[in-house]
Amino acid sequence: MRTPQIITNKTKEQISKLLNQTKTKADFQRVECLWLRASLDLSPEQIALALGLQKHTVQQNQSTFFKKGENALIGKGKGGSYHRNLSNEEEIRLLAPFIEQAKDGGVLIATDIKRAYEEQVGYEVPKSTVYRMLARHGWRKIKPRPQHPKADIEAQEVFKKTSRDHG
Repeated sequence: MRTPQIITNKTKEQISKLLNQTKTKADFQRVECLWLRASLDLSPEQIALALGLQKHTVQQNQSTFFKKGENALIGKGKGGSYHRNLSNEEEIRLLAPFIEQAKDGGVLIATDIKRAYEEQVGYEVPKSTVYRMLARHGWRKIKPRPQHPKADIEAQEVFKKTSRDHG
């Protein structure tokens, strides 16, 4: 087993400041992995137990800090667009004609965008792919339904005539 890297007083102060700068739970836990080691001299097993993490995760966070510094711990998000069909620029080019249509007051139909998307990638994709792409570019579904598909208009009219206004 390798000897752990020594944490200097300057590094301890840096870690304490980082702990106060965190904005998310994930950032806090990553920094806390270091703080518990620096302040209380806990082992990775003890830190993992205290934080509800795996020992390997604690070691990875500590190693990343010593290799890359404090920026490696703050703001590091999970996930990403690993399986995207189009790059961000390609998506913008795909949406450009639809943006023009929207500026002219036209109604955008997701199935039209889906068809254009499928044409560009060369295969069928689920609707959710298109909706996620639209969300990435700040769009949202705007057109509300005029009424619920199972609405009973006659029952609504009867209710309007027979209900009392208790105002």
